[in-house]
Amino acid sequence: MADLFNVDWMLTLNNLLLMAIAYLLAFPIGFDREEQGPRIGLRTFPLVAVVSCGFMLVGRAVIDSPGEQGRVLQGIVTGIGFIGGGAILKDDSRVIGTATAASIWNCGAIGVAVAYHHLEIAIALSALNFFTLRYMGRLVRSVTGEPVVEDGHATKPVEVRESDNEKSP
Repeated sequence: MADLFNVDWMLTLNNLLLMAIAYLLAFPIGFDREEQGPRIGLRTFPLVAVVSCGFMLVGRAVIDSPGEQGRVLQGIVTGIGFIGGGAILKDDSRVIGTATAASIWNCGAIGVAVAYHHLEIAIALSALNFFTLRYMGRLVRSVTGEPVVEDGHATKPVEVRESDNEKSP
């Protein structure tokens, strides 16, 4: 019970600062997505970065083996993949949300980079992601002439085929 109140306040402050940095680096990405529509945005992206950072901080604190820490990282990547998969929508002729899904994954990488004190990687990931979301869509549309869809996400036609399980009459 005595260990419960034996807190290393400098470590606690350091961890809180790292999670705040992860939050701040993911915030512009979430802001951009929030502007594009009501799907996923300002709350989700910073939370993904903070949670990823938190998982890795806990993993580093309780696991000595780099291989075992890699398993924590593997779990983070897999879990974020499921969240990102939920951001992708497909209808008859288009797929939307792939940039949002990739950005969710990127925010996880930002959190992990911050947890490992690689702020240069986290800053680069944040800046490149924000730049890509903000400006590359416009560049692609100006080159290809694709129209802007209502929610601001660039779309690509996809071929929709009948399932192999469906029998033709």
